[in-house]
Amino acid sequence: MENRVCILDLSSLPASSINLLLCYYSGWADIFAFSGWLITKLSETMSGAVLVAVAAAIGNLLQGWDNATIAGLVNWFYFFCDELKLADLTNNLSSHAGSILYIKREFQLQSEPTVEGLIVAMSLIGATVVTTCSGALSDLLGRRPMLIISSMLYFVSSLVMLWSPNVYILLFARLLDGLGIGLAVTLVPLYISETAPSEIRGLLNTLPQFTGSAGMFFSYCMVFGMSLMKAPSWRIMLGVLSIPSLIYFALTLLFLPESPRWLVSKGRMLEAKKVLQRLRGREDVSG
Repeated sequence: MENRVCILDLSSLPASSINLLLCYYSGWADIFAFSGWLITKLSETMSGAVLVAVAAAIGNLLQGWDNATIAGLVNWFYFFCDELKLADLTNNLSSHAGSILYIKREFQLQSEPTVEGLIVAMSLIGATVVTTCSGALSDLLGRRPMLIISSMLYFVSSLVMLWSPNVYILLFARLLDGLGIGLAVTLVPLYISETAPSEIRGLLNTLPQFTGSAGMFFSYCMVFGMSLMKAPSWRIMLGVLSIPSLIYFALTLLFLPESPRWLVSKGRMLEAKKVLQRLRGREDVSG
């Protein structure tokens, strides 16, 4: 087979296409640059509050991981190839795609675009529904129990997606996954704000967005690597989420304390003081 090298002449491309490419790749470069700066700053101020914030932000990592896995990395490649008129490259990438394309093949959804769209959108539907009541529930039950429930929903939904015998069970699993996503994206920033010291609160509240982007990146790498296999499995692509979900569940159950602000709101002053002492790493937390 003849090896061909595709040489891209940027001078022949429309300005909009060049801008798209530059924005895409510079975006990932910014993420890596920001991660280095963030790690440096956190290492300078490492405390219980920082570790708690990092652990809580894993919920957003799972959200980014899931969203990227179901859609797939190569959807971006197809978009850019269409923009840049690289038909040969598009044809060569026909076998490298996100889990949704393999789901469509297994369940024969070629003539069911509505069902295909629902598989992708069901998690967003679940997230939208749960966000309407997540604040009230967290005020009633506490921040920590809701984060534990979020991690359990992530874990259970990933196992159900791995097992799904038909598209209806898969849709149900995607809905459960969306409920976990909705709880995580609404409560993690709130939880970090209520546990972080004022001097680094803004810095720590960048973690949810950062870990969400990191989750997308890890998923892109995983999906692209698995799509190079002879028989890629969408079940493994989605089911592998159970591993970080289990870690997240263990952290929320065994490591994360309740929000001291929520404890104070319930009159549990002594418990709030003990949590603050743990988060600040000192006995005097009156200031």
